[in-house]
Amino acid sequence: MMRALIIPVTPFQQNCSLIWDEESRRGAVVDPGGEIERVLSEADGCGVQLEKILLTHAHLDHCAATADLARARALPVEGPQREDRFWIEALPQAAAQFGFPPAEAFEPDRWLEHGDRVTVGNQTLEVLHCPGHTPGHVVFFHPGERCAWVGDVLFAGSIGRTDFPRGNHDALIRSIRERLFPLGDDVRFVPGHGPMSTFGAERRDNPFVADRLFAKS
Repeated sequence: MMRALIIPVTPFQQNCSLIWDEESRRGAVVDPGGEIERVLSEADGCGVQLEKILLTHAHLDHCAATADLARARALPVEGPQREDRFWIEALPQAAAQFGFPPAEAFEPDRWLEHGDRVTVGNQTLEVLHCPGHTPGHVVFFHPGERCAWVGDVLFAGSIGRTDFPRGNHDALIRSIRERLFPLGDDVRFVPGHGPMSTFGAERRDNPFVADRLFAKS
């Protein structure tokens, strides 16, 4: 069984997640944007042995603490997709611009592609490349738990911004409707910010991607 704990971090209250395999107690941190002492304290308190870092995308609030966390626990970094490299390279400047603690650029140990799989202990998550918010954004989906970590692609009642460099609104809509929604209405998702929701609720009520907006007359 996969277990998860959401840890909002940074002034942007980004949903960093501690996820772990209940049987082996091995786990990963998804999107360590900051406050790594707190994240590590939660992992230690849950008895979780961290084995990797998973990144949905390379915006500052999702990955600024990656280099520090990787060094602190000798953790490999998996994700995002390589089209987000330019965001990683810009981390030092972005941190200074937004008043974050200093952030280091880094090289992921594994760039991810659509259709890849990542393991956390004995658990396996599927990787979906979902560009739009950033060009290299990925989503992690656990079929058994019917849960997805979607970063800033989709929110409860909203969608990701596309006004950043290389953002693409049309691509974002396609990512949501053609790659996420087909996973099933029952799938719960952890967004990059704010409360969890389900794909079914967003198909019904989301003012940007609800089915009714795309119904053919």
